[in-house]
Amino acid sequence: MQIDTVVILDYGSQYTKLIARRVRECEVFSMILPGGDLIDSANKTSLTRIKELNPKAVILSGGPNSVYDDGAPQLPKGFLDWAKRERIPVLGVCYGMQLLTHELGGQVTRAPSREYGRQAVKLLSDSAVSTQTLSPLFSQVPSSFNAWMSHGDEISKLPDGFSLVALSDSGVAAAMQSHSEPWFGLQFHPEVVHTEGGKTIIANFLFKCAHLQPSWKMNRFLHDHVEKLRTQIGQDDLVICGLSGGVDSTVAAVMVSQAIGSRLHCIFVDHGLLRHEERSRVLKMFREELQLSVVCFDASENFLNALAGVEDPEKKRKIIGEQFIRAFERASKEIESKTGMKAKYLVQGTLYPDVIESGGSGHSSATIKSHHNVGGLPKDLSFALIEPLRELFKDEVRILGKELKIPDKFLARHPFPGPGLAVRVLGAVTTSHLEKLRHADEIFISEIERAGLYSEIWQAFAVFLPIKSVGVQGDGRTHDHVIALRAVTSVDGMTADWYHFDSKFLAKVSSRICNEVRGIGRVVYDISSKPPATIEWE
Repeated sequence: MQIDTVVILDYGSQYTKLIARRVRECEVFSMILPGGDLIDSANKTSLTRIKELNPKAVILSGGPNSVYDDGAPQLPKGFLDWAKRERIPVLGVCYGMQLLTHELGGQVTRAPSREYGRQAVKLLSDSAVSTQTLSPLFSQVPSSFNAWMSHGDEISKLPDGFSLVALSDSGVAAAMQSHSEPWFGLQFHPEVVHTEGGKTIIANFLFKCAHLQPSWKMNRFLHDHVEKLRTQIGQDDLVICGLSGGVDSTVAAVMVSQAIGSRLHCIFVDHGLLRHEERSRVLKMFREELQLSVVCFDASENFLNALAGVEDPEKKRKIIGEQFIRAFERASKEIESKTGMKAKYLVQGTLYPDVIESGGSGHSSATIKSHHNVGGLPKDLSFALIEPLRELFKDEVRILGKELKIPDKFLARHPFPGPGLAVRVLGAVTTSHLEKLRHADEIFISEIERAGLYSEIWQAFAVFLPIKSVGVQGDGRTHDHVIALRAVTSVDGMTADWYHFDSKFLAKVSSRICNEVRGIGRVVYDISSKPPATIEWE
């Protein structure tokens, strides 16, 4: 069975990754490519690159530009001629709708006032063709619903051959459709949860407009990629895996182990940036319960020396990325001497969001942060990388883990950043700050577990802030550091909301931290969502 692919051209919207997620939730494979045409920039996509993926449909994302701006990203050269010739369904979302309109001879103008947030949208029943015939996109969607808007331009004249399908409450064209081609435009964002029926609209585009098949199945992915790994690795070389103890590296290790067996050797690097008792807990779990071959390599002195005095988070990540590789190189030499085989490959649990957020694939979206395992890798890497999860989102990795029969307690672990506590100690990393953070973090997590809340929360952790605050303990004045607590709910980590703890719970955690962690005099709780914030502080 062939896997249908949807290509999403990214024009810089903060919601582009959500479009990819919504498509995959419908069990259709999606890939994000940067929007525009390959002329003089590596950050654009040529029509040739799109054709290589043989997409069965294309979605044009939103973006911050106006189609008339100098340098505004356009469609790849020849895209519409190709899409028309091949009958490729196209859905333009927000800027994507405006771009489609502009390229087809319609008019886009600056709106008198910006539409942002929830807006009422009404489907039109007096279109040139009846709503049922004209709008398979809105099958099973109410005739009036609230949608999420975020635009300053609007469609003032539709392209020839298009009909208006929906209007916003303020009279702005909210949806359009071609009479002759499977091409559609939405001025709102169906991928955002605030749009009522948004998932249905996306499913309608995939199945009723593009006539795709729900062929993106995790058991199929596992079977195909295990076979690919066997072919890629061959029979004669060792493979090492950087095992952190988190969900991603665990699933990657078990998957590669299934492909090549005992030739996989896992390396757990103690970089001195671990949580409380993390080293002993991880080694016990993987040796006793997953029967993986794991060696512990202590490189804490090297990491901490390299990080000394470094405050910039991007520099921290790049330093840590390089130090990881150097540690793997040294550890692999020891394994090679014992086995007499060459360690040629390095397995990493890199995910699709890591690649996108690091700007590693040339997307129009801004680089949010360089992930240590993508943007932080040294140029003189001596291993060939194996990244079996590179196409997956976080929740898909957990589904894959179930297919691999990994116990739930491994898959339910909260994410922990590869750079460890280095990105949770804001500012310079010192052993003193790390110890304070470890202690505070252990109190926070243990209280969450004791309250039975661990499984309700996507990720929870403490952050050491590089500031001091005046306080009183006993009869004396104190001037101690501040700890921030962070806990969020999420599905895939791409968006998140802060967890609404009971105030009594937070009071208990704060009291314990201030009383038990020497040098901490104040505790605050982060109530920022993602966006606008990220989950981690650095």
